[in-house]
Amino acid sequence: MKKIKVLLDFIKYSVAEKIPFYRNVIARIKANSLTFVTPDKDLASVEGLVNNLDAKLIETENGGHTATVALHTAEGITDDAFRILAAYVNRIADGDENIILSSGFNTTPQPTSINKRELTVEDGEISGTVKLIAKAVNGASSYIWQYAKDILPTDETGWITSGYSTRASTEIDGLTVGAKYYFRMPAITTSGVTGFTSAISLIIR
Repeated sequence: MKKIKVLLDFIKYSVAEKIPFYRNVIARIKANSLTFVTPDKDLASVEGLVNNLDAKLIETENGGHTATVALHTAEGITDDAFRILAAYVNRIADGDENIILSSGFNTTPQPTSINKRELTVEDGEISGTVKLIAKAVNGASSYIWQYAKDILPTDETGWITSGYSTRASTEIDGLTVGAKYYFRMPAITTSGVTGFTSAISLIIR
């Protein structure tokens, strides 16, 4: 199995999507300071870069070439800072998916284990909604859909059950735009409840 690493998907986000994502990464690394003791980039200075990026985005609302150039410059500098933080998280995590997820970054996809149920998440048609699609489980009578906001739970109390379905797919609405959510699912069969899928995450748009 390939070593799990930070997914650099955030580079492709729009600036409006990067700002809440970057703020969440900073907050999560700060909250897990016992794990992320000495980041390779000073978090206060990185937070300043995000604040500057936010300000440059606002300045472009009135249009103008100069404001647009300034935004792109700020975006490039901020992206580079988070690439450095991503490399730092990779070094500390050494392939541990939970440590990477605790930093606020997403993880690289891995081949689905035979004993794991494949689960995918994508944006819903309406802002604040997501679609969850799982690989159908043989003999399943229903599926349980759960989510958690901002932080990957370390125990069962952190998970919220959004509902049940007889099909291997569902839609969850009422989610906070810009927030990061984690999702998982077990199936109910004649033999009982299966194991949970590995948690997957998505920034809500």
